[in-house]
Amino acid sequence: MKISIQRLKDYIPFDQTSEEIASMLTASGLEVEGIEGFESVKGSLEGVVIGEVLTCESHPNADKLRLTTVDIGTGVVPIVCGAPNVAAGQKVAVATVNTTLYTASGESLQIKKSKIRGEVSEGMICAEDELGVGDSHEGIMVLDTDLSNGTPANQLVPIFKTDVLEIGLTPNRADAASHLGVARDLRALLKKDFSLPSVEEFNVDSAENIIDVQVESAVDCPRYAGLTISGIQVGQSPEWLQNYLKALDLEPINCIVDVTNYILHDLGQPLHAFDADKISGGKLIVKKLPKETKFVTLDGKERKLSGEELMICDEQGGLCIGGVLGGLESGISDSTTSIFLESACFSPDVIRKGAQFHGIKTDASFRFERGTDPNMPVYALKRAAMLIKEIAGGQLSSPITDLYPVPVEDFKVPVKYKHIDRLIGKHIPADEIKEILESLEIRVEDEDSVGFTAVVKPYRVDVTREADIIEEILRIYGFESIPLQENYQSDFLASHPEKDANKLQYRVTELLAAQGFHEILTNSLTKAAYTEKSGYLDTSQDVVIINKLSEDLGVLRQTLLFSGLEVLSHNINRRQKDLKCFEFGSVYQKSESEYREEKHLSIYMTGNVTSESWLAPATKVQFPNLHAVVETLFLKLNLGQPAVKMVEQAPFEYGLELFIRDSFVGTLGLLQSPITRLAEVKQDVFFASLNWGLMLELASGIQRFTEISKFPEVRRDLSLVIDREVSFDSLQELSHQIGGPLLKRIGVFDVYKGDKIDASKKAYALSFFLQDNTKTLTDKVIDKTMNRLMLAFEKEVGALIRK
Repeated sequence: MKISIQRLKDYIPFDQTSEEIASMLTASGLEVEGIEGFESVKGSLEGVVIGEVLTCESHPNADKLRLTTVDIGTGVVPIVCGAPNVAAGQKVAVATVNTTLYTASGESLQIKKSKIRGEVSEGMICAEDELGVGDSHEGIMVLDTDLSNGTPANQLVPIFKTDVLEIGLTPNRADAASHLGVARDLRALLKKDFSLPSVEEFNVDSAENIIDVQVESAVDCPRYAGLTISGIQVGQSPEWLQNYLKALDLEPINCIVDVTNYILHDLGQPLHAFDADKISGGKLIVKKLPKETKFVTLDGKERKLSGEELMICDEQGGLCIGGVLGGLESGISDSTTSIFLESACFSPDVIRKGAQFHGIKTDASFRFERGTDPNMPVYALKRAAMLIKEIAGGQLSSPITDLYPVPVEDFKVPVKYKHIDRLIGKHIPADEIKEILESLEIRVEDEDSVGFTAVVKPYRVDVTREADIIEEILRIYGFESIPLQENYQSDFLASHPEKDANKLQYRVTELLAAQGFHEILTNSLTKAAYTEKSGYLDTSQDVVIINKLSEDLGVLRQTLLFSGLEVLSHNINRRQKDLKCFEFGSVYQKSESEYREEKHLSIYMTGNVTSESWLAPATKVQFPNLHAVVETLFLKLNLGQPAVKMVEQAPFEYGLELFIRDSFVGTLGLLQSPITRLAEVKQDVFFASLNWGLMLELASGIQRFTEISKFPEVRRDLSLVIDREVSFDSLQELSHQIGGPLLKRIGVFDVYKGDKIDASKKAYALSFFLQDNTKTLTDKVIDKTMNRLMLAFEKEVGALIRK
């Protein structure tokens, strides 16, 4: 919900900054999510001055251009102008050099000193649309002013400015869905009073156009008010009203609709205007129509009614889905001369059902669904009628119809002082409690030493219990005013929750099982021959069993590798060649002074990653398959992206060493065939060995989230030829150094090694994803970033950029 600071000041004059007001409102429960500035003319015409055309001659090299000299107060400058109506002696609006203009369509243009067809131009004489003050581009603006040359143009063109608060309104605060509602809270916070604009001058001109109103269910529509206004002229709204709506991101439509939108956002009371001449029989009936009845709404869509909507009807059928959306046939058009203005209070339940059934969310339904003030319709009707009469002319051609058979009474809530002290945790004097409540329009009656009765107006639909009254006291008194004491106790969420090793292991087990892996459990005792013949394990680090049962179970394993290979061998020998397995297990080593035990995680992939079928041929396991699994596992544990280092030594044919925050956590790659043959496995095996104990230490128990940027992401692709020794990780690291925060991620979508390039080279096709979280990226910024990247690739890694 958007709230204009300038409009709040109309209710309560204050000197606090927008940031201070936002902080006060947030502390009181109306959370301000952001502050944006609004200007009726973007840029406020900064750098635009009043100038006088001294000379105007034809351009020697262009028939449609003129050479002018213009006095801009600080001197006389040459300007090339293409407008047909430019002439000597005119007072004009001049955008000086280095000024940025914002056109009516939202485009920006920076004025620079330039040469146009060989002639110097130091500024621009502006048309209306170039300044953003109108839509005309027929010629330059010719000013009728006595202001001296060089005077800032914004002294001639009034510019409306305001800060706009974006309030994240909670469902219970229906009363605050307007400028009046927010002003009520500010009255209590600032301890300043205000009054609503007077409607004492409201007078009915005649009774010649009375529309009869009938309400069939007072439960669904507790109050319905309306009047007719005749002889109006529908047109554009005055500038002040258009600026008010634009500041709230609303598009002005016409003076009648704009007034209803103004009242809705100002007072929180939705209104609806019907074309009175289209009301058949001069009668409105508030009722429900049969299920499956067809009805065309203002958006041009034909809808079938559910039978539960509250409809505003005439003698021929529906005119409007009450409180939700008007009908196409009864809407206001440029030819409308008489209107019936509706101001009602509807049941939140019936409006919510109708809006949800049709999937319609409007500003009106937003407020009716939460509950509106039943005492506001007539006042809002008078305010709107007076504004329409002032803006669109006409006369009030009927008295106000006000059907309010059962007035909604104020809520009476008994409150005890001891309960206030208990729930707030601090004693607040009774006089201060009364002052706070009365500043919120909550009357205090029947006071005594024990407590009182709080009388709450019905627009506060969320204040019906003693706890609600106490909350109102506390949010105005200030949460920060309640001191913390040593004997307070509370439950809290720890910043660094204790990590449960069993839960994390189970989470990883679930992850791997979901990807088709089978968990294995093997013996910690193994053959000493594996260490001796592997070529990379140190036999002196074997933990030898003193009383061996056999040579096959003579030592504790230094690695999970060979016990897992034995499992693979057993299955392959039984024609189960496509295998994906993992194991959590301990490994053991000794040194001269100590024995060491670590828990590791091993992952094995061999055979086909997908079996042969009629849909697709079999696909062999490749290194990226295992790498993707390990990368997903790291993300699951919130370890982040590991740093990597190429490895081409036993037991791997090739692979990667993985590092998290400079700590070595494991290796993955393709096993050398002599290693796999030690366990009689004769097919390729991809293997990952991870230090599970260390990963648990480094794992974060906190899941971190960032807000999705509202600005678009941009992709740029780049093809380059590099030496085979250059790894993707080095390219990625270099890219992030050069690209900075704008570069969000990098991908490889093609790799080529072949006879079309040198044997010592390889070709990468890279995708770069750029995004600025504060604004939309321009082509200039994108090109500049990509040029820096290409230059770095050429300089640092000797890349050949394929353009």
